Amino acid sequence: MQSSWLTPVRVVPMAFLVAIATGTSLLSLPVSSTGEGSSGVLPALFTTVSAVCVTGLTSVDTATFWSPTGQGIILALIQVGGFGIMTLASVLLLVIGRNLGLRNGLIAQTETHAVDLGDVRSLVRRLAVIVLTCELVITAVLLPRFRLAYDDDLPTALWHAGFHAVSAFNNAGFALYSDNLVGFVADPWVMLPLCAAVVVGGLGFPVIGEIVRTPRKRWSVHSRVTVYGTLALLAIGIVGFAVAEWSNPETIGGLGVGGKVVAAVTGGVMPRTAGFNSIDYGGATSESLMLTNVLMFIGGGSAGTAGGIKVGTFILLAVVIWSELRGEQTVSIGGRDMPSSVQRQALTVALLAVAAIMAGTMAMLIATDLDFEPLLFESISAFSTVGLSTGITPELPAAGELVLICLMFIGRVGVVTVGAALALSHRRRRYTLPEERIIVG
Repeated sequence: MQSSWLTPVRVVPMAFLVAIATGTSLLSLPVSSTGEGSSGVLPALFTTVSAVCVTGLTSVDTATFWSPTGQGIILALIQVGGFGIMTLASVLLLVIGRNLGLRNGLIAQTETHAVDLGDVRSLVRRLAVIVLTCELVITAVLLPRFRLAYDDDLPTALWHAGFHAVSAFNNAGFALYSDNLVGFVADPWVMLPLCAAVVVGGLGFPVIGEIVRTPRKRWSVHSRVTVYGTLALLAIGIVGFAVAEWSNPETIGGLGVGGKVVAAVTGGVMPRTAGFNSIDYGGATSESLMLTNVLMFIGGGSAGTAGGIKVGTFILLAVVIWSELRGEQTVSIGGRDMPSSVQRQALTVALLAVAAIMAGTMAMLIATDLDFEPLLFESISAFSTVGLSTGITPELPAAGELVLICLMFIGRVGVVTVGAALALSHRRRRYTLPEERIIVG
Protein backbone atom coordinates (compact mmCIF):
# COMPACT_ATOMS: atom_id res chain seq x y z
CA MET A 1 0.00 0.00 0.00
CA GLN A 2 2.81 2.36 0.85
CA SER A 3 4.73 1.69 -2.33
CA SER A 4 1.64 2.31 -4.48
CA TRP A 5 1.12 5.66 -2.75
CA LEU A 6 4.72 6.82 -3.35
CA THR A 7 4.26 7.44 -7.04
CA PRO A 8 6.52 9.92 -8.88
CA VAL A 9 3.84 12.62 -9.01
CA ARG A 10 3.66 12.48 -5.23
CA VAL A 11 7.38 12.10 -4.59
CA VAL A 12 8.34 15.23 -6.54
CA PRO A 13 6.22 17.66 -4.46
CA MET A 14 7.31 15.88 -1.30
CA ALA A 15 10.96 16.27 -2.30
CA PHE A 16 10.46 19.99 -2.86
CA LEU A 17 8.84 20.26 0.55
CA VAL A 18 11.84 18.52 2.12
CA ALA A 19 14.19 20.94 0.35
CA ILE A 20 12.09 23.89 1.53
CA ALA A 21 12.12 22.65 5.12
CA THR A 22 15.89 22.12 4.97
CA GLY A 23 16.55 25.53 3.44
CA THR A 24 14.28 27.28 5.92
CA SER A 25 16.13 25.65 8.81
CA LEU A 26 19.51 26.69 7.41
CA LEU A 27 18.47 30.29 6.71
CA SER A 28 16.98 30.53 10.19
CA LEU A 29 20.41 29.99 11.74
CA PRO A 30 22.05 33.12 13.22
CA VAL A 31 25.07 32.66 10.92
CA SER A 32 22.85 33.08 7.84
CA SER A 33 21.75 36.66 8.54
CA THR A 34 23.63 39.86 9.30
CA GLY A 35 21.58 40.84 12.33
CA GLU A 36 21.84 39.48 15.82
CA GLY A 37 20.09 36.18 16.43
CA SER A 38 17.86 34.28 14.01
CA SER A 39 16.36 35.87 10.92
CA GLY A 40 12.92 34.58 11.86
CA VAL A 41 10.91 31.79 10.30
CA LEU A 42 8.85 33.77 7.78
CA PRO A 43 11.74 35.60 6.02
CA ALA A 44 13.67 32.32 5.91
CA LEU A 45 10.65 30.40 4.59
CA PHE A 46 9.77 33.00 1.97
CA THR A 47 13.35 33.25 0.70
CA THR A 48 13.77 29.47 0.65
CA VAL A 49 10.58 28.88 -1.33
CA SER A 50 11.55 31.66 -3.73
CA ALA A 51 15.01 30.12 -4.22
CA VAL A 52 13.96 26.47 -4.50
CA CYS A 53 11.13 27.45 -6.84
CA VAL A 54 13.61 29.65 -8.78
CA THR A 55 11.34 32.69 -8.51
CA GLY A 56 13.33 35.61 -7.15
CA LEU A 57 10.68 37.43 -5.14
CA THR A 58 12.13 38.69 -1.87
CA SER A 59 10.55 39.98 1.30
CA VAL A 60 13.93 41.20 2.62
CA ASP A 61 16.99 42.76 1.00
CA THR A 62 19.19 39.88 -0.20
CA ALA A 63 22.28 42.09 -0.27
CA THR A 64 22.06 43.39 3.30
CA PHE A 65 19.79 41.03 5.25
CA TRP A 66 21.62 37.79 4.47
CA SER A 67 25.25 37.17 5.37
CA PRO A 68 27.72 35.65 2.88
CA THR A 69 26.81 32.27 4.39
CA GLY A 70 23.13 32.95 3.87
CA GLN A 71 23.74 34.07 0.30
CA GLY A 72 25.70 30.87 -0.31
CA ILE A 73 22.76 28.84 0.98
CA ILE A 74 20.43 30.74 -1.33
CA LEU A 75 22.72 29.99 -4.28
CA ALA A 76 22.71 26.29 -3.42
CA LEU A 77 18.91 26.29 -3.14
CA ILE A 78 18.63 27.96 -6.55
CA GLN A 79 20.85 25.32 -8.10
CA VAL A 80 18.94 22.47 -6.48
CA GLY A 81 15.57 23.93 -7.42
CA GLY A 82 16.53 24.72 -11.00
CA PHE A 83 18.18 21.40 -11.64
CA GLY A 84 15.34 19.47 -10.11
CA ILE A 85 15.66 17.61 -6.85
CA MET A 86 14.91 14.22 -8.31
CA THR A 87 17.07 14.87 -11.34
CA LEU A 88 19.95 15.79 -9.06
CA ALA A 89 19.45 12.59 -7.09
CA SER A 90 19.54 10.58 -10.33
CA VAL A 91 22.78 12.28 -11.39
CA LEU A 92 24.38 11.42 -8.05
CA LEU A 93 23.38 7.79 -8.52
CA LEU A 94 25.00 7.78 -11.94
CA VAL A 95 28.17 9.41 -10.63
CA ILE A 96 28.74 6.75 -7.98
CA GLY A 97 28.19 4.02 -10.55
CA ARG A 98 24.86 2.67 -9.40
CA ASN A 99 22.02 1.69 -11.69
CA LEU A 100 19.30 4.24 -12.03
CA GLY A 101 16.54 1.74 -11.36
CA LEU A 102 12.92 1.80 -12.42
CA ARG A 103 11.60 3.88 -9.52
CA ASN A 104 14.31 6.56 -9.77
CA GLY A 105 13.89 6.60 -13.53
CA LEU A 106 10.19 7.26 -13.22
CA ILE A 107 10.80 10.03 -10.68
CA ALA A 108 13.41 11.67 -12.91
CA GLN A 109 11.06 11.33 -15.85
CA THR A 110 8.37 13.22 -13.93
CA GLU A 111 10.76 16.05 -13.05
CA THR A 112 12.38 16.37 -16.49
CA HIS A 113 9.22 15.60 -18.50
CA ALA A 114 11.21 13.10 -20.58
CA VAL A 115 9.02 11.41 -23.18
CA ASP A 116 10.43 7.88 -22.88
CA LEU A 117 11.80 6.15 -19.81
CA GLY A 118 14.78 4.95 -21.87
CA ASP A 119 15.74 8.58 -22.52
CA VAL A 120 16.03 9.48 -18.85
CA ARG A 121 19.56 8.20 -18.24
CA SER A 122 21.12 9.99 -21.22
CA LEU A 123 18.97 13.07 -20.61
CA VAL A 124 20.14 13.39 -17.03
CA ARG A 125 23.78 13.10 -18.08
CA ARG A 126 23.36 15.74 -20.77
CA LEU A 127 21.42 17.92 -18.37
CA ALA A 128 24.28 18.01 -15.89
CA VAL A 129 26.80 18.87 -18.60
CA ILE A 130 24.57 21.59 -20.07
CA VAL A 131 23.90 23.23 -16.72
CA LEU A 132 27.52 23.36 -15.61
CA THR A 133 28.83 24.39 -19.03
CA CYS A 134 26.36 27.25 -19.44
CA GLU A 135 26.90 28.55 -15.93
CA LEU A 136 30.69 28.43 -16.26
CA VAL A 137 30.60 30.19 -19.64
CA ILE A 138 28.38 33.00 -18.36
CA THR A 139 30.57 33.35 -15.27
CA ALA A 140 33.66 33.65 -17.46
CA VAL A 141 31.97 36.31 -19.60
CA LEU A 142 30.80 38.36 -16.62
CA LEU A 143 33.97 38.10 -14.55
CA PRO A 144 36.15 40.65 -16.44
CA ARG A 145 33.36 43.22 -16.42
CA PHE A 146 32.69 42.91 -12.70
CA ARG A 147 36.42 42.99 -11.92
CA LEU A 148 37.29 45.98 -14.11
CA ALA A 149 34.19 48.12 -13.61
CA TYR A 150 32.53 47.27 -10.30
CA ASP A 151 34.57 45.20 -7.84
CA ASP A 152 37.89 45.96 -6.17
CA ASP A 153 39.26 42.43 -5.99
CA LEU A 154 39.09 39.18 -7.95
CA PRO A 155 37.34 36.99 -5.30
CA THR A 156 34.47 39.48 -5.00
CA ALA A 157 34.16 39.76 -8.78
CA LEU A 158 34.18 35.96 -9.13
CA TRP A 159 31.49 35.63 -6.47
CA HIS A 160 29.27 38.23 -8.13
CA ALA A 161 29.80 36.77 -11.60
CA GLY A 162 29.16 33.20 -10.48
CA PHE A 163 26.11 34.00 -8.35
CA HIS A 164 24.37 35.98 -11.09
CA ALA A 165 25.28 33.43 -13.77
CA VAL A 166 23.67 30.63 -11.77
CA SER A 167 20.69 32.82 -10.92
CA ALA A 168 20.22 33.79 -14.57
CA PHE A 169 20.53 30.31 -16.11
CA ASN A 170 18.12 28.93 -13.52
CA ASN A 171 15.72 31.82 -14.21
CA ALA A 172 15.82 32.66 -10.50
CA GLY A 173 16.22 36.45 -10.53
CA PHE A 174 18.09 36.73 -7.23
CA ALA A 175 20.72 39.47 -7.21
CA LEU A 176 23.35 40.60 -4.72
CA TYR A 177 22.41 44.28 -4.93
CA SER A 178 19.73 46.14 -3.00
CA ASP A 179 18.16 47.47 -6.21
CA ASN A 180 18.49 44.08 -7.94
CA LEU A 181 20.10 44.98 -11.31
CA VAL A 182 18.73 48.52 -11.75
CA GLY A 183 22.28 49.86 -11.51
CA PHE A 184 23.27 47.83 -14.59
CA VAL A 185 20.26 48.78 -16.74
CA ALA A 186 22.36 50.33 -19.54
CA ASP A 187 25.42 48.05 -19.26
CA PRO A 188 25.37 45.61 -22.20
CA TRP A 189 28.42 43.71 -20.88
CA VAL A 190 26.38 42.57 -17.88
CA MET A 191 22.76 42.56 -19.05
CA LEU A 192 23.13 40.87 -22.45
CA PRO A 193 25.05 37.81 -21.18
CA LEU A 194 22.47 37.46 -18.41
CA CYS A 195 19.68 37.70 -20.97
CA ALA A 196 21.35 34.99 -23.06
CA ALA A 197 21.59 32.73 -20.01
CA VAL A 198 17.93 33.34 -19.21
CA VAL A 199 16.79 32.43 -22.73
CA VAL A 200 18.90 29.27 -22.92
CA GLY A 201 17.87 28.10 -19.46
CA GLY A 202 14.22 28.80 -20.24
CA LEU A 203 14.11 26.69 -23.41
CA GLY A 204 13.96 23.43 -21.49
CA PHE A 205 16.56 20.71 -21.22
CA PRO A 206 15.13 18.35 -23.90
CA VAL A 207 15.03 21.22 -26.40
CA ILE A 208 18.59 22.31 -25.61
CA GLY A 209 19.81 18.74 -26.03
CA GLU A 210 18.03 18.37 -29.35
CA ILE A 211 19.41 21.67 -30.63
CA VAL A 212 22.93 20.58 -29.75
CA ARG A 213 22.86 17.13 -31.33
CA THR A 214 20.17 17.26 -34.05
CA PRO A 215 20.05 19.19 -37.36
CA ARG A 216 17.33 21.83 -37.44
CA LYS A 217 15.39 20.06 -40.18
CA ARG A 218 15.00 17.03 -37.91
CA TRP A 219 13.84 18.86 -34.81
CA SER A 220 10.74 17.48 -33.12
CA VAL A 221 7.50 19.44 -33.20
CA HIS A 222 7.98 20.27 -29.53
CA SER A 223 11.41 21.78 -30.15
CA ARG A 224 10.22 23.78 -33.14
CA VAL A 225 7.21 25.12 -31.25
CA THR A 226 9.35 26.05 -28.25
CA VAL A 227 12.16 27.72 -30.20
CA TYR A 228 10.07 29.63 -32.72
CA GLY A 229 7.44 30.50 -30.12
CA THR A 230 10.14 31.81 -27.81
CA LEU A 231 11.66 33.95 -30.56
CA ALA A 232 8.25 35.41 -31.45
CA LEU A 233 7.43 36.20 -27.82
CA LEU A 234 10.87 37.75 -27.29
CA ALA A 235 10.37 40.02 -30.29
CA ILE A 236 6.91 41.05 -29.08
CA GLY A 237 8.23 41.67 -25.57
CA ILE A 238 11.24 43.73 -26.63
CA VAL A 239 9.33 45.90 -29.10
CA GLY A 240 6.36 46.30 -26.78
CA PHE A 241 8.52 47.25 -23.82
CA ALA A 242 10.45 49.78 -25.90
CA VAL A 243 7.28 51.43 -27.16
CA ALA A 244 5.69 51.56 -23.69
CA GLU A 245 8.75 52.80 -21.75
CA TRP A 246 10.89 54.72 -24.28
CA SER A 247 9.86 58.16 -23.01
CA ASN A 248 8.95 57.23 -19.45
CA PRO A 249 11.22 59.30 -17.15
CA GLU A 250 10.58 56.93 -14.23
CA THR A 251 12.13 53.96 -16.04
CA ILE A 252 14.32 54.33 -19.14
CA GLY A 253 13.29 57.77 -20.46
CA GLY A 254 16.50 59.40 -19.21
CA LEU A 255 18.87 56.91 -20.84
CA GLY A 256 20.65 57.33 -24.15
CA VAL A 257 19.57 55.40 -27.22
CA GLY A 258 22.02 52.58 -26.58
CA GLY A 259 20.94 52.29 -22.96
CA LYS A 260 17.29 52.25 -23.96
CA VAL A 261 17.92 49.41 -26.42
CA VAL A 262 19.71 47.36 -23.76
CA ALA A 263 16.90 48.08 -21.30
CA ALA A 264 14.27 47.11 -23.88
CA VAL A 265 16.01 43.80 -24.58
CA THR A 266 16.15 43.11 -20.85
CA GLY A 267 12.53 44.16 -20.42
CA GLY A 268 11.46 41.71 -23.11
CA VAL A 269 13.58 38.81 -21.84
CA MET A 270 13.14 38.94 -18.07
CA PRO A 271 9.34 38.35 -18.03
CA ARG A 272 10.16 34.91 -19.54
CA THR A 273 10.39 33.96 -15.82
CA ALA A 274 13.91 35.30 -15.12
CA GLY A 275 12.88 38.01 -12.68
CA PHE A 276 15.86 40.37 -12.68
CA ASN A 277 14.60 43.92 -12.19
CA SER A 278 16.61 46.33 -14.35
CA ILE A 279 13.98 49.05 -13.91
CA ASP A 280 11.63 50.08 -11.12
CA TYR A 281 8.40 48.37 -12.17
CA GLY A 282 6.60 50.54 -9.65
CA GLY A 283 7.11 53.40 -12.11
CA ALA A 284 6.34 51.44 -15.29
CA THR A 285 3.39 52.30 -17.50
CA SER A 286 0.15 50.31 -17.33
CA GLU A 287 0.76 49.13 -20.90
CA SER A 288 4.15 47.75 -19.94
CA LEU A 289 2.75 46.04 -16.85
CA MET A 290 -0.02 44.44 -18.91
CA LEU A 291 2.42 43.16 -21.51
CA THR A 292 4.68 41.83 -18.77
CA ASN A 293 1.72 40.07 -17.14
CA VAL A 294 0.95 38.24 -20.38
CA LEU A 295 4.58 37.25 -20.97
CA MET A 296 4.99 36.07 -17.38
CA PHE A 297 1.82 33.99 -17.58
CA ILE A 298 3.01 32.24 -20.76
CA GLY A 299 6.50 31.65 -19.39
CA GLY A 300 9.21 29.60 -21.10
CA GLY A 301 9.81 26.08 -22.33
CA SER A 302 8.75 22.85 -20.66
CA ALA A 303 11.19 20.78 -18.59
CA GLY A 304 13.46 23.74 -18.00
CA THR A 305 14.02 26.37 -15.37
CA ALA A 306 11.22 28.63 -16.60
CA GLY A 307 7.74 28.83 -15.13
CA GLY A 308 4.37 29.91 -16.49
CA ILE A 309 1.97 27.69 -18.38
CA LYS A 310 4.80 27.18 -20.91
CA VAL A 311 5.21 28.21 -24.55
CA GLY A 312 4.08 24.84 -25.91
CA THR A 313 0.84 25.01 -23.94
CA PHE A 314 0.10 28.52 -25.15
CA ILE A 315 0.85 27.70 -28.81
CA LEU A 316 -1.23 24.52 -28.66
CA LEU A 317 -4.23 26.36 -27.24
CA ALA A 318 -3.86 29.09 -29.88
CA VAL A 319 -3.85 26.43 -32.62
CA VAL A 320 -6.88 24.72 -31.04
CA ILE A 321 -8.79 28.01 -31.19
CA TRP A 322 -7.68 28.64 -34.78
CA SER A 323 -8.69 25.12 -35.83
CA GLU A 324 -12.09 25.50 -34.19
CA LEU A 325 -12.68 28.85 -35.91
CA ARG A 326 -11.86 27.23 -39.24
CA GLY A 327 -14.14 24.28 -38.56
CA GLU A 328 -11.34 21.70 -38.75
CA GLN A 329 -11.93 18.31 -37.16
CA THR A 330 -8.34 17.81 -36.03
CA VAL A 331 -5.66 20.02 -34.51
CA SER A 332 -2.33 19.85 -36.32
CA ILE A 333 1.05 21.45 -35.65
CA GLY A 334 4.09 20.97 -37.87
CA GLY A 335 2.47 18.26 -39.93
CA ARG A 336 1.44 16.23 -36.87
CA ASP A 337 -2.02 15.79 -35.34
CA MET A 338 -2.26 16.64 -31.66
CA PRO A 339 -4.04 13.98 -29.53
CA SER A 340 -7.18 15.11 -27.73
CA SER A 341 -5.57 14.08 -24.43
CA VAL A 342 -2.79 16.63 -24.97
CA GLN A 343 -5.35 19.30 -25.81
CA ARG A 344 -7.26 18.57 -22.59
CA GLN A 345 -3.98 18.67 -20.67
CA ALA A 346 -3.13 22.11 -22.06
CA LEU A 347 -6.60 23.43 -21.28
CA THR A 348 -6.42 22.05 -17.74
CA VAL A 349 -3.02 23.64 -17.09
CA ALA A 350 -4.15 27.04 -18.40
CA LEU A 351 -7.45 27.12 -16.49
CA LEU A 352 -5.92 25.89 -13.24
CA ALA A 353 -3.23 28.57 -13.62
CA VAL A 354 -5.88 31.26 -14.07
CA ALA A 355 -7.79 29.92 -11.06
CA ALA A 356 -4.66 29.90 -8.88
CA ILE A 357 -3.70 33.45 -9.86
CA MET A 358 -7.20 34.82 -9.37
CA ALA A 359 -7.55 33.09 -5.99
CA GLY A 360 -4.17 34.43 -4.88
CA THR A 361 -4.98 37.95 -6.02
CA MET A 362 -8.36 37.87 -4.29
CA ALA A 363 -6.78 36.62 -1.07
CA MET A 364 -4.23 39.45 -1.09
CA LEU A 365 -6.92 42.02 -1.87
CA ILE A 366 -8.70 40.86 1.27
CA ALA A 367 -5.52 40.81 3.37
CA THR A 368 -4.11 44.18 2.26
CA ASP A 369 -5.15 47.71 1.30
CA LEU A 370 -3.08 47.68 -1.89
CA ASP A 371 -4.48 48.24 -5.38
CA PHE A 372 -5.52 45.48 -7.75
CA GLU A 373 -2.93 46.10 -10.48
CA PRO A 374 0.24 45.59 -8.39
CA LEU A 375 -1.31 42.65 -6.55
CA LEU A 376 -2.22 40.93 -9.82
CA PHE A 377 1.30 41.58 -11.10
CA GLU A 378 2.77 40.06 -7.93
CA SER A 379 0.47 37.02 -8.11
CA ILE A 380 1.35 36.25 -11.72
CA SER A 381 5.02 36.79 -10.98
CA ALA A 382 4.85 34.36 -8.05
CA PHE A 383 2.84 31.66 -9.81
CA SER A 384 4.94 31.86 -12.97
CA THR A 385 8.10 31.79 -10.81
CA VAL A 386 9.30 35.02 -12.41
CA GLY A 387 10.30 37.26 -9.52
CA LEU A 388 9.60 40.65 -11.08
CA SER A 389 8.01 43.00 -8.57
CA THR A 390 6.54 46.46 -8.38
CA GLY A 391 8.18 46.73 -4.96
CA ILE A 392 5.21 45.80 -2.79
CA THR A 393 6.44 42.40 -1.57
CA PRO A 394 8.25 43.76 1.52
CA GLU A 395 5.09 45.72 2.37
CA LEU A 396 2.83 42.66 2.46
CA PRO A 397 1.58 41.35 5.80
CA ALA A 398 2.33 37.79 6.84
CA ALA A 399 -0.90 36.57 5.23
CA GLY A 400 0.10 38.12 1.89
CA GLU A 401 3.54 36.51 2.03
CA LEU A 402 1.98 33.12 2.73
CA VAL A 403 -0.25 33.53 -0.32
CA LEU A 404 2.80 34.22 -2.49
CA ILE A 405 4.59 31.23 -0.96
CA CYS A 406 1.70 28.97 -1.99
CA LEU A 407 1.62 30.44 -5.50
CA MET A 408 5.37 29.96 -5.96
CA PHE A 409 5.19 26.35 -4.81
CA ILE A 410 2.22 25.50 -7.02
CA GLY A 411 3.76 27.29 -9.99
CA ARG A 412 7.10 25.46 -9.71
CA VAL A 413 5.85 21.97 -8.98
CA GLY A 414 3.03 22.33 -11.46
CA VAL A 415 -0.70 22.59 -10.99
CA VAL A 416 -1.31 19.20 -12.59
CA THR A 417 1.43 17.50 -10.54
CA VAL A 418 0.13 19.06 -7.33
CA GLY A 419 -3.40 17.98 -8.16
CA ALA A 420 -2.26 14.43 -8.89
CA ALA A 421 -0.16 14.33 -5.74
CA LEU A 422 -3.12 15.36 -3.60
CA ALA A 423 -5.47 12.87 -5.18
CA LEU A 424 -5.78 9.71 -3.08
CA SER A 425 -6.93 7.51 -5.90
CA HIS A 426 -7.68 7.42 -9.61
CA ARG A 427 -10.99 6.13 -10.83
CA ARG A 428 -11.31 4.75 -14.36
CA ARG A 429 -14.83 4.51 -15.74
CA ARG A 430 -15.41 1.35 -17.74
CA TYR A 431 -18.51 2.53 -19.55
CA THR A 432 -19.66 5.43 -21.73
CA LEU A 433 -22.76 7.58 -21.42
CA PRO A 434 -25.10 8.87 -24.13
CA GLU A 435 -23.91 12.11 -25.71
CA GLU A 436 -25.75 15.38 -25.38
CA ARG A 437 -24.58 18.89 -26.32
CA ILE A 438 -24.77 22.00 -24.17
CA ILE A 439 -24.99 25.48 -25.67
CA VAL A 440 -21.53 27.06 -25.85
CA GLY A 441 -21.12 30.83 -26.08
